Amino acid sequence: MIDQVFRLMGNRRAFALSVGAAMLSVGAPVLAQSSGIGLIEIEDTLTERSSSLASIFGITDKPTLRGMVGIIDDAAADAELQGLVIRLRDASLSATQVEELGNAIKRCRDAGKKVHLFADSYATSELLLGSFCDEIILQEGGEVTMPGMYMEEMYMADTFNWVGIKPDFVQVGDYKGASEPMARSGPSPEWEQNINQLLDGLYGNTREHIKAGRKLDDAKLDRAMEQAIMANGEIAKSAGLIDTVIDLPELSTHLEKAYGGELDWTNLTEEESKGAMDLQNPFTLITKLLKPQSHKPKRDTIAVLHIDGPIVDGDSSAGGFMGSSAVGSATIRRSLSDLEEDGRVKGVIVRVNSPGGSAIASESMWLGVKRLSAKKPVWVSIGSMAASGGYYVAVSGGRIFVDPSSIVGSIGVVGGKLALGGLYEKIHLNVVPRSRGPMAGLLGSKTPWTDAERSLIRTRMTETYQLFTRRVTAGRAGIDLSKTAEGRLFVGKAAIDNKMADEVGGITEAIAALADKVGLQDGKYDVLDYPPAPGLGEMLEGMMGSMVTAPGVGASGGDHMLAGLSSLLREIVGERAWPAVRDQICAMLELRNERVLLVSPKVLIFK
Repeated sequence: MIDQVFRLMGNRRAFALSVGAAMLSVGAPVLAQSSGIGLIEIEDTLTERSSSLASIFGITDKPTLRGMVGIIDDAAADAELQGLVIRLRDASLSATQVEELGNAIKRCRDAGKKVHLFADSYATSELLLGSFCDEIILQEGGEVTMPGMYMEEMYMADTFNWVGIKPDFVQVGDYKGASEPMARSGPSPEWEQNINQLLDGLYGNTREHIKAGRKLDDAKLDRAMEQAIMANGEIAKSAGLIDTVIDLPELSTHLEKAYGGELDWTNLTEEESKGAMDLQNPFTLITKLLKPQSHKPKRDTIAVLHIDGPIVDGDSSAGGFMGSSAVGSATIRRSLSDLEEDGRVKGVIVRVNSPGGSAIASESMWLGVKRLSAKKPVWVSIGSMAASGGYYVAVSGGRIFVDPSSIVGSIGVVGGKLALGGLYEKIHLNVVPRSRGPMAGLLGSKTPWTDAERSLIRTRMTETYQLFTRRVTAGRAGIDLSKTAEGRLFVGKAAIDNKMADEVGGITEAIAALADKVGLQDGKYDVLDYPPAPGLGEMLEGMMGSMVTAPGVGASGGDHMLAGLSSLLREIVGERAWPAVRDQICAMLELRNERVLLVSPKVLIFK
């Protein structure tokens, strides 16, 4: 029983801790000369924005990435705090999230606070976060593992051939690689070069952060990694990867020695929920549910427009058959129109976390952002990835911020289909095609394209690629496409060196820089997320639409089969790898609606 039990006593500084059920034990009354210590818990994943239900009920949701950075920055500015403890509870953090949190920790330390990290075990991402802190503390009996960076790519051409499916793809850009897992038995030389340099960049970022934070040279870090295979605390400590090994109830005593006296603890992530409502009163609940949700700025505002997930035509969706979400061009264009017309919105940050998708939708979003940028400044913040269609949208902004491990680029086009004729034969399914028109067979499911059809597809894809590169050169002055296009991928610093981005910084830095640019003073403006979270009606419509369909309408048998296969695949690859696999499959499924995609190979499974 190590969950925290805080009893607030009238102010945020005074509380008691239960020794048996609490994380920290104080034991003595808080003295005037006590040291103020802030406690932050990071649990599960950090999302980009609050959930729909949190928006509807007006309550505080689990912290978002931006919210967590804000909590750390508030701690840095709090004169009553001398230190900060960050507790990781089964946290799953990406490299770019660690970098953004790490920058906030740096600001906290620069403000004179000490920052301590506590976790039950440490792997690469946790050690990376620890490299930004003053002290890394391991739970007694825990383990530390940091063998390096490992990834797997799955090539399915032989599998498809075995079951009778013929992949038929065309790509424009020798380094694109998006179709290779389905169309080839192994990587092409160009993709081998592309992915290896990307992996080198990501691995190099991790090593540089850890070497600097832990004061290790290359040789010492290599030795530490050789030892850090399910290593106990003493081995990890002797290797220089952690500082302290203690049992959780002793953490308070340990820090009292470090700070020279009693500690005055504040839980920074378990404040009272704002606007909490009485859920025991059904009339209050119904009134809240039925009340239209307002999403209008009340004063000067910086808007954050989220391009999060595969890019599709039409409306955005949350929770497809694989539990994925997709960002739709129609939804984004509506939000862009709202932002254009609202005079309280002084600037917009487009936050991109996308492997791309529909070429048509990407162009529509690009046009919408350019239209908005004629009225007010629009900058871009790239999270984990802005690739292919995601980068297409990104170049519409006036300035691009990246994290050191952001994946940027994949300027290229891929298109094709899976010819299922052989599969039909194996399962004795007789499919009789009937067509009218000279090119009607282009959409047939049985056979690959003819030479004439493939030539036409390549021509159209080349036209899309040329438009893509024109958008890039228009938005990125001085970029050399011979070094950056044809599907090449880059991490943050390399993207800046190649003039694909402008500055290293996370979402918080991008917002602050834009606010300063438009003359907004800190504390005198709001930050509002777009598109608005769906209201109750939209949520119910989405849920009912997935449960009830008329005969012959809605989900097809093929979709139900894919749903079953997705559950099996999820079990096979595991929860950590599943989001990347899922988003890649969902993006490629746009081939059912379009034959040309701007999508990057997001199936990069790092362990």
